[in-house]
Amino acid sequence: MKVISYNLRKHRAAGELVQLVERYGADVLCLQEADTTDLPDEISGLRLADATQRNRLGLAVYYRENTFRAVGVRALALKKSLHDRVLKPAEERLLGVRLHDIDENTDVIVASFHAAPLTALNSLRRHQIRTALAELQQLGDGLPALMVGDYNYPMFKEHLGQHVREQGYELNLSDSRTYTRYRFFRGHYDFATSVGFEIDRVRTLPQGLSDHLPILVTAHPASGARSVDVDEPQTGAA
Repeated sequence: MKVISYNLRKHRAAGELVQLVERYGADVLCLQEADTTDLPDEISGLRLADATQRNRLGLAVYYRENTFRAVGVRALALKKSLHDRVLKPAEERLLGVRLHDIDENTDVIVASFHAAPLTALNSLRRHQIRTALAELQQLGDGLPALMVGDYNYPMFKEHLGQHVREQGYELNLSDSRTYTRYRFFRGHYDFATSVGFEIDRVRTLPQGLSDHLPILVTAHPASGARSVDVDEPQTGAA
C-alpha cells in the first residue's frame, strides 16, 4: 500500500494532487490544510472517503476505489492550543478511515493528522498524538493502523518516539526533511505512526507549492493481520 501525505499550505498545492497520485501510484491520499469545500470527489482513481467539516482548513482522505471500500469514518477534535482558541484554524485535527481490502478480505485503518502549530508546547502535541492513536482503535480494535500527517514536531523527536512506543506504535521519519520555509525551523515535520504494519520506506517527495514536502509511505500489514466478515458491524462510523 502506498500512502501519500501532504500539507497543502492553505490549499495552494491542490493543483498538484493529480500528478502526485499518478506519478507515484498512490493507493491512499491524506491531506492537511485543504479547503474541503473545493475538493473533488475523485482524483485519478482515488475516491474521497470523507473530509472534515468544521475546519477553516481541513483534512481529507482518498482511497483507491478498485482496491478498497470505506466502511467507517471518524473525525475528532483534539485538545486545543491557544492558537486554536484565538484564530480557530482547525476544530478537527484527526480524520480516520477504516478500509476493507476487497481482494485480501482484511481491514486497515488509515488516518490524516494535523497537530497544533509550533506556538503550542510539545507536551500538548504529545497529548494530541496520544489521544488520536487511542481514538483510532474505535474504528476497529486490533486492526493495523497508520496515521500520517503534519506532526509539527521538529525537535526532540526521540522523546516523541518513546511516548509513541509506549502506546504500542512505531514512529517513522522520512528519508529527508519535509519543511523548508524558515531556516531555523527546517526539518522533519511530517511523520508516519503505525501499529500492525511493516513500513518498507518513508520517502520525501520533491517540493511543490507548499512549504511542506509530501511524503510517500510504502507499507503492508504485518503477518497475522486479522480478516473480517464483510458484514461485521463497524464502530466509529460517521
